[in-house]
Amino acid sequence: MEQQEWAQVVGAATRAPSIHNTQPWRFTATTDQLDVFLDPARALPVLDPTGRQQVISCGIAVEFAVVAFAAAGWLSEVELLPDDDGDHLGTLRLIGRIEATEEDRALASAIEQRHTVRDPFQPRDVPSALLDRLQAEAGAFGVWFKPVTRSEEEVATVFLVDRAEEMEQQDPAYLAELQSWLRTDPAAVDGVPVEAVPSADPHQRPSNWTIRDFVVGTREHGGTGRTADPDAPPPDVERPTVVLVGSDGDDRYAWLQAGRALGRMLLLATSAGVAASPLTQALDWPATRTRLRSRLSLVGHPQMLLRMGYPQEGAVIASSGRRPVAEVLAPAPAG
Repeated sequence: MEQQEWAQVVGAATRAPSIHNTQPWRFTATTDQLDVFLDPARALPVLDPTGRQQVISCGIAVEFAVVAFAAAGWLSEVELLPDDDGDHLGTLRLIGRIEATEEDRALASAIEQRHTVRDPFQPRDVPSALLDRLQAEAGAFGVWFKPVTRSEEEVATVFLVDRAEEMEQQDPAYLAELQSWLRTDPAAVDGVPVEAVPSADPHQRPSNWTIRDFVVGTREHGGTGRTADPDAPPPDVERPTVVLVGSDGDDRYAWLQAGRALGRMLLLATSAGVAASPLTQALDWPATRTRLRSRLSLVGHPQMLLRMGYPQEGAVIASSGRRPVAEVLAPAPAG
């Protein structure tokens, strides 16, 4: 492939979502090979001390690259953790030309269309046929996919998400790290744009699921208690579809496979008009992550909790910036 083609593929890969939009990746390319590395300079030592969530993010980037290759008419093979370099997460090799299918092109188009949506969704259920398709796609990567539908499971999961959010808001180091990745400059190339996060306290939102509060450190009056006017009619409660994605193992290979599955799932959902946003607070903390495994009797390790649904009609969705390809892509060193 020519350098311009590599730039297009890497540009697609960098559209992957990442924890706090840290974009923790770098790439090298030769004529027929793309290598993906974790960039430790973009670590989140408080929120993600093991790098689990950032490695998952890199796995999503790997799958976005696979999709971009297919749409460009290339069949690629992926080797994860190809050597002893702990930061070398994957190698993608071009192995031949193919005829791009309609789905290949649709998934590639979804890369640009996909955005994390934290605002309330429409009161529409995600079709069971789509959930079945997402479950099948996850299974192809050895990853399990579990909609949180039973009442007792929902109650337990909501409680643990709320508990973890409360713990995080009481941790000054967490708040400082969160603030360092919040961006007020619309031209910022990384971090979470303030326009993309709700300004109101998520605990005051009529939803049974609490999204991460990105601006708690700047809000004059924070607070984590839900309050309501006792004389007002009860608001309609948003009940998004919530799914849990996990793996049997809990090492870098498992995290990468979970990321690849998530990448494919997010693009399929986007193609169907469905958006998603993470509810990962309960997975940030080892204690609440362990309790989630126990309360839901999970066989394996939860890697991602997603809320899914249809964005509101006419909603303006803010886009997160991306670093220029030239900043993350370099030619492979000679030899």
